[in-house]
Amino acid sequence: MNRFDRICRFALVVISGAIISRANAQQAAPAPAPTPAIEPKAMDVLHEACKALSSAKAMSFDALNTYERAARNGQPLFYATLNHVTMQRPDKLRVITPGDGIPDEFYYDGKTIMAYVPSEDFVAVAEAPPTIDQMMDAAWEMAAIYFPFSDVILSKPCAVFEESGMNSAFYVGQSKVIGGTITDMVAVASDNVQAELWVGAEDRLPRLVRVVYPHEPAHALYQTEYSNWHLTDSLDPSSFSSEKAAHGKPMPFAPPGAGIPKPNPAQSPKQP
Repeated sequence: MNRFDRICRFALVVISGAIISRANAQQAAPAPAPTPAIEPKAMDVLHEACKALSSAKAMSFDALNTYERAARNGQPLFYATLNHVTMQRPDKLRVITPGDGIPDEFYYDGKTIMAYVPSEDFVAVAEAPPTIDQMMDAAWEMAAIYFPFSDVILSKPCAVFEESGMNSAFYVGQSKVIGGTITDMVAVASDNVQAELWVGAEDRLPRLVRVVYPHEPAHALYQTEYSNWHLTDSLDPSSFSSEKAAHGKPMPFAPPGAGIPKPNPAQSPKQP
């Protein structure tokens, strides 16, 4: 056997041994545990945030809402509204919306709701249920009034996660650039909604929420950025009423477009 044959045989033995050793090591190594679809750390962040919100007797914050709509050419456009929110549990809420769009004011004192448009001096007043939770449903039924931040002021903020039946929830990491503080990032998803939340690492108050509804034709993005949080025990009752609004020109509560006559197809001009 010449020197070349010896080298080849030696190399073959070494390679074979390495392959066998590697195979044995792979067989002996335990399989990694599967990552749970609902991570406990993510749920801890959510529950702590919901506890911080529900335990606050009174609070105020700003909510900058951004939503996506398609232009005539299909290009996605983003619009924004700003809400200055003041509330006291269980039955008081004030929402001042300076824009974008027509500025308006909303007041709820536990007995009535009042929507006011300062530029036109129009006001709509109606009796309301005795809690914020019930009032939010009534406002939607009466006039399609909806606030993107509504989940954070309800008595059970986590109900939105429990009712949707989450398929997944996981902890993403930390951010130092959102809301001027350190936040914990959590992603959650159900059959009908996908959301990412940035929650204050210390105070557990939300700073940013992004939501996508995957079954919407356009998969539109909705976002609410929270700032200027102030939590307290009580607020002046006068915060939830307005003398100027109360003396505005009365108009009925109704959804947008209600009362506008629909065009008669028979009288509509025919296309050439």
